[in-house]
Amino acid sequence: MTEMVRKITLSRAVRIMQNLFPEEYNFYPRSWILPDEFQLFVAQVRMVKDGDPSWKPTFIVKPDSGCQGDGIYLIKDPSDIRLAGTLQSRPAVVQEYICKPLLIDKLKFDIRLYVLLKSLDPLEIYIAKDGLSRFCTEPYQEPNPKNLHHIFMHLTNYSLNIHSGNFVHSDSTSTGSKRTFSSILCRLSSKGVDIKKVWSDIISLVIKTVIALTPELKVFYQSDIPAGRPGPTCFQILGFDILLMKNLKPILLEVNANPSMRIEHEQELSPGVFENVPSLVDEEVKVAVIRDTLRLMDPLKNKRENQSQQLKQPLAAKEDPSDSEPANASDSNCNPEAHLPSICLKQVFPKYAKQFNYLRLVDRMANLFIRFLGIKGTMKLGPTGFRTFIRNCKLSSSSLSMAAVDILYIDITRRWNSMTLDQRDSGMCLQAFVEAFFYLAQRKFKMLPLHEQVASLIDLCEYHLSLLDEKRLVCGRSGTSGGRPPDSGTPQEAAPSAQLAEGNPPSCTNSAHKFSHSRHALS
Repeated sequence: MTEMVRKITLSRAVRIMQNLFPEEYNFYPRSWILPDEFQLFVAQVRMVKDGDPSWKPTFIVKPDSGCQGDGIYLIKDPSDIRLAGTLQSRPAVVQEYICKPLLIDKLKFDIRLYVLLKSLDPLEIYIAKDGLSRFCTEPYQEPNPKNLHHIFMHLTNYSLNIHSGNFVHSDSTSTGSKRTFSSILCRLSSKGVDIKKVWSDIISLVIKTVIALTPELKVFYQSDIPAGRPGPTCFQILGFDILLMKNLKPILLEVNANPSMRIEHEQELSPGVFENVPSLVDEEVKVAVIRDTLRLMDPLKNKRENQSQQLKQPLAAKEDPSDSEPANASDSNCNPEAHLPSICLKQVFPKYAKQFNYLRLVDRMANLFIRFLGIKGTMKLGPTGFRTFIRNCKLSSSSLSMAAVDILYIDITRRWNSMTLDQRDSGMCLQAFVEAFFYLAQRKFKMLPLHEQVASLIDLCEYHLSLLDEKRLVCGRSGTSGGRPPDSGTPQEAAPSAQLAEGNPPSCTNSAHKFSHSRHALS
């Protein structure tokens, strides 16, 4: 997870989704990865400026592995001398700076929301009903050459602003330099803002971001977690940093894999003498997040609930109506959570799955990628696995020979391996596979938008693989599974899918019918 939410990895994951669904993923600022895309950054900025001379952008540079505001700075032009230093020192992301944020008390602020990723497959996402609002400590002005260096005006990081002489330690949840997000919503509501709409937009942003991250997470997961393990084997609390624009549109700043859970702050009593003082705001939000995460993840909870139900059934048969009150009292004693507040974590997925499942195209590509990896534990696809994918999905043709497939594999893999820091094993990473998949989709379905091209190719691949699985299942049932069918691919493919193994094989007619209508359903 730490690798997935690094600034470069997050930007690449979101960019893939922006290529497929530009309108749905316009909550993430336009980004360039340095040093790889420096020339592209210069060229695109020059092109926009030539087309619109009045455009005077500001950019924010964020080191890839930086945290707590470390190494972040603002520039007005790609020729800024500091950028040359960044190119030589460490990888970074440069983004368009949001110049018109929502202000409260003339100060810029951001929102830290806590998100529980409870399970990856099936995907389960929870959002805490309250969060933190972290304020700058210098009144905001739009960036200009004179104030670009004013970090207390432009950067909302708590770890930076706490060193400002203007920082106010909150003595309540609705005042000071750190407040609860609910207090901000109350204030906006009093001014007539539709806060339900604000929350809805934030929930949408969180779900879409997690959908962008899960494909590669699945690849990491399958390499580390044994297959067939019951239930979720791990979970993660993520810190989403979100900025509200002046028009109340939420913008994703970054995602933190290890958000701070401190509920105290240092206070200087006298020069050089510090004391840890409880923070009411942190305690209000973070204690609830930790407590309710443990309640949701408790592995014994379902077992206790099942035992409780089994005990209630025989008791209900013998129970006299006049004894109902004592029985209820004993129930509350048996329930260890009876004295706790209601859960502060709201499930947003799969609750809203119907609204967002159409976005999970890369997730389906990741399933194809994992299927052809072959060796357990690897995270890169070898040339044999890629060729097997092409053959089994019937993607080669007179215009795409297997020799052309090999060249495609070599070109894309070589380029991606030169860009990634992880050189533990050679081969095609998931993002390289996605690029190759896009190329194949655009060749095969020329007249459609990209997301429909990709969806159609995924449907085609899944259709051919389901027929292959069905064939193997029939062979296994008829007792002829001693010999593997030709073109059987990797060892991982030899096992039919769980769905097919549990039920009757689908008829070829039904599968073909499903494929013929799938494009309309997805679009």
